[in-house]
Amino acid sequence: MAIATFAPSFCCTRTEPTQLPRFRLTHSHKLQSQTRRLSVSCRLNSSNSLSPADNNNNNRYKLHDGASSQGRRNGSPVFVKLPEDSTMIGGKVKRRKAMAQSFKALEGVVVEVWWGVVERDRPGVYDWRGYFDLIVLASNCGLKVRALLAFHQCGSGPGDPKWVPLPQWVLEEIDKDPDLAYSDRFGRRNMEYISLGCDILPVLRGRSPIQAYTDFMRNFRDTFRPLLGAIITGVQVGMGPAGELRYPSLPSQKLTWSWRSRELGEFQCYDKYMLASLNACAREIGMREWGDGGPIGASNLMQDPEHTEFFRTDNGLWNTAYGNFFLEWYSGMLLLHGERICREAETIFRGTRVNTSAKVGGIHWHYGTPSHPSELTAGYYNTSTRDGFLPIARIFGRYGFTLCCSCFEMRDVDEKQMNPFSSPEGFLRQLLLAARICEIPLEGENSATSLDDAAFQQVIKMSKFYSEGLEKPSFSFNFLRMDKNMFEYHNWVRFTRFVRQLSGSSIFRAKLDFRGDIRPSSASDFAKVGLAFAYC
Repeated sequence: MAIATFAPSFCCTRTEPTQLPRFRLTHSHKLQSQTRRLSVSCRLNSSNSLSPADNNNNNRYKLHDGASSQGRRNGSPVFVKLPEDSTMIGGKVKRRKAMAQSFKALEGVVVEVWWGVVERDRPGVYDWRGYFDLIVLASNCGLKVRALLAFHQCGSGPGDPKWVPLPQWVLEEIDKDPDLAYSDRFGRRNMEYISLGCDILPVLRGRSPIQAYTDFMRNFRDTFRPLLGAIITGVQVGMGPAGELRYPSLPSQKLTWSWRSRELGEFQCYDKYMLASLNACAREIGMREWGDGGPIGASNLMQDPEHTEFFRTDNGLWNTAYGNFFLEWYSGMLLLHGERICREAETIFRGTRVNTSAKVGGIHWHYGTPSHPSELTAGYYNTSTRDGFLPIARIFGRYGFTLCCSCFEMRDVDEKQMNPFSSPEGFLRQLLLAARICEIPLEGENSATSLDDAAFQQVIKMSKFYSEGLEKPSFSFNFLRMDKNMFEYHNWVRFTRFVRQLSGSSIFRAKLDFRGDIRPSSASDFAKVGLAFAYC
């Protein structure tokens, strides 16, 4: 039988539908600008937006541009990601006093802006109140803000204190059509993110998912326009589960430990929209039998890849014409999804002076095997003989996006003690080289929430791997995340030392009044705290 040939471009040949009518978004701002200060009396109200002024009064906010001409020279800024539940449904900032107290110690923060909070009840009706208050609070403390537009679910379920589902009206549509959610070969549905198989189909009450994301981004831009570039300096656009450009091959809550158990993940291609695309692509090259589903022989999640028909090193199906066909299609659909969102975001935020970014998942626990199975099931066609991250970096570079990735604190010497196939350093180096080749800026993140001195030094080491030799390196770091442990004495000393080293700041705004909720471990630590929190 003749071997079918496969062109990577064929999976992108579907014609985009005629643009559907969008919701008309109108709002009014009463704005006054002063040098390095914005005084905003903001109604933010329209037929499509709920606002701080909806409570029968015009709230007045004074917004301060926290830029400083002192301090940092050629260093890398450090932002701290806020707790996932910083704002509540209904437009309130949680733990407001503790948050304000904590802000006094920082230089910049990352705020997750949840689709399931802002556009919760009805399509095209946006409630930004809690986020506006939170960003104003950060601005009043002189901070810069990065907004992460989160189109995914947070948490594992209603019992999770960090639970933020998709918008209620989206869940109602999924109830009507379960194939809007990803599915694996066992029929298990994943509700973290809408299947990219229906990206351009009008399945959300007349709009496609891409149109819904685009309308959300546009309303965010219009609502926060006075702050863009001055206070809000970056916008990270979510592209999948956990905000990452990938498939939910494993539930996100398992990713914090799944690499230790070496889970392979499951291909997410069994909803009717993904199957229709796969089937059409198989027919196009005359191999109809290849379009009935994902690979047979990928075996179960926990199995050794060498014991599977698809992932094994010798004669594994991943390294055959069929394997190439399927993995090109599967990864190609993910690339197409990322490019669609990048294109819309670039158009929306053009001219606003904000940096746009997107995140790639840190899937590293089979990096030391030839087939890299957990990367393949996540949608990264990355093996020992193929670079699966360079195509992503090229797309980001084409639309002026910064690449965000995690695992910066992880060391092979530690991870291989528990999983000899894991190589977070190898994974990260490959990703950083792709960013260097495509000349795109980089945002680093840590994966673990508690770091020791060795972990902080590893972050600095990997940042230098990216930056050294570049004429104009552009690196920044998002620290995960703000919680009470971060402000414990020894942790805070480590963190401030790390910020000094990475940012090159001669002044670090680390001045906390411990009369609030955050306290040193004992009264005897106050003298030490003074040294740790205030220095030149």
